[in-house]
Amino acid sequence: MAAPKGGKSSDKKGKKPHKNKLTSKKYKHYIIQGDSVKKSKSCPRCGPGIFLAKHKDRVYCGKCRYTEFTGKTA
Repeated sequence: MAAPKGGKSSDKKGKKPHKNKLTSKKYKHYIIQGDSVKKSKSCPRCGPGIFLAKHKDRVYCGKCRYTEFTGKTA
């Protein structure tokens, strides 16, 4: 039995179904209060626009790995 032309297998038929991608969650970092806009803490190394991820014991920048620990001070 000869292989199909182009090397394609015969079990695949047609296009794959379209899957929607998740939307950006960047809007969650902004809070509108009256006429002013407050935003979450941004990374001091990377600058504005790069937000720090909030964990239970630290804030973390995923781009440059900057970390600030919060909580108990010995």
